[in-house]
Order: sequence, then C-alpha cells, then structure tokens
Amino acid sequence: MSSGKLMIFNGSGQSMQLQSRKLPDLAPGEVLIRNVYTTICGSDLHTFCGLRKENTPTVLGHEIVGRVVKISESHSGKDYAGHSLEEGDIVTWSIFSADPTSEMSVQGMPQKTAGVFKYGHATVTEKDAFHGGLAEYCVLKPHTAILKIPDNVSLPVAATLNCAVATVAGALRLAGPLKGKRVLITGSGLLGMVCAAMCKDADAKKIAAADISPHRLQQSLNFGVDEVYLMTPHSDTENESTLSSLNSKIDAVFDMSGSPEAMEEGISTLAIGGTAVWVGAVFHQRKVMMDAEQIIRRLITIKGLHNYNYEDFVYAVDFMRRNAQHFPFEQIVGKEFSLSEAELAFAYTLKNKPLRVGIRIEES
Repeated sequence: MSSGKLMIFNGSGQSMQLQSRKLPDLAPGEVLIRNVYTTICGSDLHTFCGLRKENTPTVLGHEIVGRVVKISESHSGKDYAGHSLEEGDIVTWSIFSADPTSEMSVQGMPQKTAGVFKYGHATVTEKDAFHGGLAEYCVLKPHTAILKIPDNVSLPVAATLNCAVATVAGALRLAGPLKGKRVLITGSGLLGMVCAAMCKDADAKKIAAADISPHRLQQSLNFGVDEVYLMTPHSDTENESTLSSLNSKIDAVFDMSGSPEAMEEGISTLAIGGTAVWVGAVFHQRKVMMDAEQIIRRLITIKGLHNYNYEDFVYAVDFMRRNAQHFPFEQIVGKEFSLSEAELAFAYTLKNKPLRVGIRIEES
C-alpha cells in the first residue's frame, strides 16, 4: 500500500486521466481512508460541463464512503460523535474541514470559514493529491467531522450522507419545527426526495412536490409526498395556474431546483408567517422577481443555505439510521461504474438523469 490510483479532471471538455500516485505520509491529525463508493453529485456535473469553475487539475467527487486504513498518532481516535474509531471501520466525513475556533465556526457556519478545505474541489499538487472521491484513497485533514456508518445503511446510500442528506438536514433546521405544518418542495431530484422523507419523519401535516418531470414526481410519492404538481418549464403563466391552488396555504417551501420560476411560485404559496428555504440555486441564473409588499404584509421569511454545519451532518446520519428501510433509498443509484469508467459515468448521468450514478471502487 505505497500508491493509489486517482482520476484526474483537467477541465471541461478534456479527457479525464487515470493516474497512480505515491501515498503521502500522514501529517498530525490526519486519517487515511480507502474509498469504497462515490456518487456523482449535481455540483460534480456542473464542474464537468463547465457551468462552474474549479481550479484544475482536481479529483472530483465529494459524496464518499470509505474504510479507515490508518489513523495518525495525534488524532483523537474518535469520530465526531465520540465513538471509538478503528482501522477497518466504514465511515463518511464532512465535505469540508474548518478551523473550529474560527468566527464562522463559532457562529454555526463552519462551511463559510476563510480558507476552508473542501473535498472533491481542491487542486492536485505533487504532495497533496488524494482529496476526492474518484480515487482509491482519501487523506482526511484535521478538523474533518468523521462519522461511522450504521450497519443498516448500504454503501450507495451512505455515500450521499455527507452532501445531499446533510444539506437537507440543514434546510430543515432553517425552516424550524415542521410538525403539523404544510410543506411544498420545488425540485424532485435527490435533494427533493430526501427533503420529502425528512419532512415526513418530522411529522409534517401535508407534503406537496412540484417539478417539470412526471417521472420524478411519480417517484417522489414513495418518499413521503402526498400530492404532486407538474410545472411547465419557462412558462410563468402556466406555472402560476399549476400551483395557484396552493397560494397562501403553505407554511414552509423548500426550493431544491434552483429555478427562478420555481422560487417565485413557491413564495406565492406561502401563508402568513411562512418560510422559504432556498438550496438549489448554486449556479448562475436570472434574478428572482418578487413582490416586496407581499413579503412584508404576509410576514414572509426567506433563508438561503449552502452546504451544512457539523450538527446537520450528525442529524443526517441519524435520520438515515432510523429511516433507511422506511423509504426506497436503495433506488436512488440508477447505475454503477468502476473508477476507470468515471468518464462514462458522467456521460450516462448527463444523458439519463438518474438521481445518482455510483462509482464502486473495488478494493485490491
């Protein structure tokens, strides 16, 4: 175990390169992980297609689950929940490493700490290359929240915990208690499906979902959605007529789509005192148009969320421990590929648009 393979991404439109690199010696506080499964996230697709820019070369993939190989002597030897961490344990970890004493960390927003390190987004250098999911190994930096995977959670599902599931956990935190509340979710990708399941778990009274895909809406019914609304893309008048029956009846709306039209229509559905949590708009779109008078008179609150904090991550793992068999999470990965087939995996994802595609990284 002196070297490992990794798939290098050099930029949109360029071929990915499978390389072999020497594994580095662990620095104080670091943990060496043998990646076993990675799922391709929407932000990976945006980078792959050039919709978002990352410094290259890099190793894409941040939805990762792996096996502990080695723990540096100065590490606490415990995961973030305080459980003993042993070689061979199956774990996942926060998509970022942040100084816990930073101003942002103290305020509960560690993901916004200056100089935060993000897995699957960092530049490959001669001394630091293993920091993404499309590789055989990952070196975890100090102050990375590591959590052991419950026995009842499969590898494909576990891989999504540290991004999609934890992000939704953060969205529910911002929305506040949902027991007895009426909820609308715009966007029925993986974030939307998980959001529906979490809202059901939180005892929401009614859960509605809106999307432009009939297939996604049908699928969402299995994740706790009570009623669905088919939206027509890029048609404000038709969108309005689709969701108008919900106007002023929703307590909390979650936008997971990033669509300006969906966010605008979501605001219209909110009852007095309602809250909108926007999560999906992480790429360039037109500006959202709103009636400020209605926001004020109806006491509407709008909150934005990017990534999550460590407590959201803990909530996500506990949620899945309790609900892995209550909802069909095993269906979220539409197809699996090997590490050497990563480029084919991206092509398949763009063409077929499954909730997730998995990269199974076999151990040698």
